[in-house]
Amino acid sequence: MKKALILIAVVIVLIPSLAYSDILTFKMGYYSPKALNHISSAGNSLWDYELTQINLSKDDYRGGIFGIGYEHFISPKLSFAASVDIFTKQNGGYYRDYVSYAIGDLNYAFPYPTYTDGGDILQSFQVSMYPVQFSLKFYPIGRKGTFVPFFGGGGGPYFIRAEVWGSIIDFTDEYIYTDPDLGDVSIYGIYGVSASETKIALGGHVFAGFMVPIGYRLTLEAEARYHFAKANFSDAFQGFDKFDMSGLSISIGINYWF
Repeated sequence: MKKALILIAVVIVLIPSLAYSDILTFKMGYYSPKALNHISSAGNSLWDYELTQINLSKDDYRGGIFGIGYEHFISPKLSFAASVDIFTKQNGGYYRDYVSYAIGDLNYAFPYPTYTDGGDILQSFQVSMYPVQFSLKFYPIGRKGTFVPFFGGGGGPYFIRAEVWGSIIDFTDEYIYTDPDLGDVSIYGIYGVSASETKIALGGHVFAGFMVPIGYRLTLEAEARYHFAKANFSDAFQGFDKFDMSGLSISIGINYWF
């Protein structure tokens, strides 16, 4: 009986610490790929092509990121975390400098604004990133209190995908159109396109943030996280530089401690 009472007492003491040794987190935030800050008409990335040729803006590819994570404390100041984030953005536009005219049964790209009455050459571009992240998370003043700062980092597989569909101008398919007023004008073939490619890249991340209690077993979390991830497309987008999906996320989340 005495041993049973001692065992019950030990369990009663241990239950609170066990109950708070894991965290389930749901978060949402804003993601901005770093590559958007370095778009150049002279660049050779898929980002450069889409955001200089098509009337898409950098802001079109900044937006919401969502995630779920699980965290297990190794000690009061150190935990191991696993998480998955979801970021995807899709927008459509038209070629900035060309319009479409039909010659016979085929469509050709004529330079704009030299020719203004042609049709828009439409194209859609979608990017997606699904990082699976494994992290070490440090709590410099511990996990208890009214303000709980943390920082850490880690790595894991990043699933990166790009898709293009609609119409594309083939700038290697050049023709000379003899305009009665302007003389010889270079025009290009227009073709339908439906291309996509997914690559798994080994990426990394660093982060810092804090938690504040808001209820029983609940804390509110704010975090800044930087991702390092580049995909080497070799099929549908062969010939471009590595597709850079590195960038900064700012997020808030709800933590459930159990």
